[in-house]
Amino acid sequence: MKINLANIKKAQKLLNKGECVAIPTETVYGLAANAYSDKACKKIYKLKKRPKKNPLIVHYLNSQILEIDCKLNKDFQKLYKIFCPGPITFILDLKKNSKISKIVTNKKNTLAVRFPKHPITRSLLKKLKFPLAAPSANLFSKVSAVSSADVEDDFGKKIKYVLEGGKSSIGLESTIIDVRSKPKVLRLGGIEISTIEKILKKKLL
Repeated sequence: MKINLANIKKAQKLLNKGECVAIPTETVYGLAANAYSDKACKKIYKLKKRPKKNPLIVHYLNSQILEIDCKLNKDFQKLYKIFCPGPITFILDLKKNSKISKIVTNKKNTLAVRFPKHPITRSLLKKLKFPLAAPSANLFSKVSAVSSADVEDDFGKKIKYVLEGGKSSIGLESTIIDVRSKPKVLRLGGIEISTIEKILKKKLL
């Protein structure tokens, strides 16, 4: 899909102001806001009607930027090399000096992170000075949005902007894996567990 710079700039401007924007990813559309801003992240929960205790996944451009906020380890590096950018989310330990909003993590010292593959969202992340907290762009407990029309069905005019990116190619949430000590799967998704086990050369819990 052709990248429309004017659309990306519009999304960037709104995100810089602390607004929420729907973004396309290869898994599903995300409801994105500045992951460093309490005020912006509160808007995600309010719009989605999401329980406050449910932490948010944060989207980064690459692992060099992630290293500002999280402690990286060998299992993460192995999987990152093969699957990223792509439909896999990692649970990692936060660094003490991280600026990630406590609202994103529900005051925990861990963070769920992923590197979206969609070229439009990657172009947007390149322009921002912060990562994006972005759960799926749907009302809580409703089916995840795989197109801009799905997002508009759920939210109408409540979202300031939907960044058009066509239909999500996978249409299934990312696989979530905790890689902090003994790797374990927390959610099944876009990548087969057996494939992950082959890379790590170990069984997943």
